[in-house]
Amino acid sequence: MGISSCRWGQKHELENYVKYPTFYQDTHHYRNPEIIRKHQFRSDHFEYDPESDQFICPAKKRLSYLYTSKYKTANGYESERRHYECSECQDCPLKPQCTKAKGNRRIQVSFRLIEFRKQARENLTSDLGKELRAKRSVEVETVFGHIKHNMSFRRFHLRDLKKVNTEWGLVSIAHNMRKLAG
Repeated sequence: MGISSCRWGQKHELENYVKYPTFYQDTHHYRNPEIIRKHQFRSDHFEYDPESDQFICPAKKRLSYLYTSKYKTANGYESERRHYECSECQDCPLKPQCTKAKGNRRIQVSFRLIEFRKQARENLTSDLGKELRAKRSVEVETVFGHIKHNMSFRRFHLRDLKKVNTEWGLVSIAHNMRKLAG
């Protein structure tokens, strides 16, 4: 789930029920202490203090705001990322677990993306969201599985959007004809 698809959905007044890449990790409660320890160092698990505009790492050290940068995706969507850095990493006993950098820990944050993920998580874990996820596994995933496994279609052979659309149209027609044939 990219931020551009979330903005498109918002613009067209659609609810956000799209799983983002870390949805499972964000909603699954791990019991293994090693996994829990690893996850605590992900920047999206850092506490945020909006009054001082700082993030707080697991060692209770503060990451201060440095600057804001513009980021442009391959499809042309522009987003804003805020950069933060901790200035006290040198003597931190948790540094080897927190970062591989020689210097201090730095993070990039898109508050808009955080908001979209929060909305998606709330929607997907609601009763309607659970129902929609269950339907998808039955209705949509079986079609993709059939096309990938039974029809051996694992990648597009043509390039250019128009040609890819044509190729996908042919695959879809073949799938529908196979369904009609029984």
